[in-house]
Amino acid sequence: MTIHDVARSAGVSRQTVSRALNDKAEIDGSTKQRVLDAARELGYRPSRFARGLVRPDTTTIGLVVPDLLNPFFTEVASGALAAARARGRHVVVYDTAGDAEQELATLRVIGSQVDAVVGYFSRSEDDLDRFTPGVPVVLIGREPRLPRFSGISIDGEDGVREAVAHLAGRGHRRIAMLDDDGPGPSVRQLWFRRAAAEHGIAIAPGWIASAAQTVDGGGAALAGLLAAHPDVTAVFAFNDVIAIGALREARRFGLRVPADLAVIGFDGLALGTLVDPELSSVALDTRALGALAVDQASRLVTGTAPLEPGELVVRARLHLRESA
Repeated sequence: MTIHDVARSAGVSRQTVSRALNDKAEIDGSTKQRVLDAARELGYRPSRFARGLVRPDTTTIGLVVPDLLNPFFTEVASGALAAARARGRHVVVYDTAGDAEQELATLRVIGSQVDAVVGYFSRSEDDLDRFTPGVPVVLIGREPRLPRFSGISIDGEDGVREAVAHLAGRGHRRIAMLDDDGPGPSVRQLWFRRAAAEHGIAIAPGWIASAAQTVDGGGAALAGLLAAHPDVTAVFAFNDVIAIGALREARRFGLRVPADLAVIGFDGLALGTLVDPELSSVALDTRALGALAVDQASRLVTGTAPLEPGELVVRARLHLRESA
């Protein structure tokens, strides 16, 4: 499909199509929407080759992450880059700084710059669909709703169940959680609550604390939790970064880990081996997560049979170290 096909379908000029696709202000909203709808229906997207962005004999994948300073996303990106190199692909990394507006700004340009998009998004699938017409999209850690999208699932429920079983086996009955500070309970909190219920452990009000996904956020959340509930003897954290903050704060409270307070994270980052005590974690293969996303994106670009949903799952299992 060419820009002329879109112009013919929408009943406008080629210049109007160009203005609409580049989000220019010179056309009215209804005309712009008509053009975008026509482009989506025809599967058209602007040629990145015509813009001289890359050589026409390369395949480029756009990897979108919310925060490269978070080592989880760095490890995922490392796996994606290694997988892309092995396939002769190029990867362009976009860091949205965890900002919804920056994510939208990234979406406005990414569809014309890459052959496929993979990564983490907070925007709706309608937004993703609007700005990536004709481009394969692979969502990481998110179940797709639109049939043209693919998704890599993270199944950590068994791993969380193992973590709670381990803590219960060590005699812990007052187990708290440091969840992320997003809207509503995370799926990891739901896993945690189900696992606790299986062991007859009631999660008291106030035993779930919200934490920013930083070391300082984990420390502040634990400080508030212990101030209100000093009888807590174990903590499960939404991720390893939060857990590492909790480890540091526990030391400031004069607590011994794990003798006074057991701590288990989630993700299994290499960073967990560099703290004292080494962090126990419900561990994912983060590099495999990035590699699997690139594999699926490459299949979609080349027309190779895509992986089935059952093959697009990365499972997490408990990795015990010294903190629990």
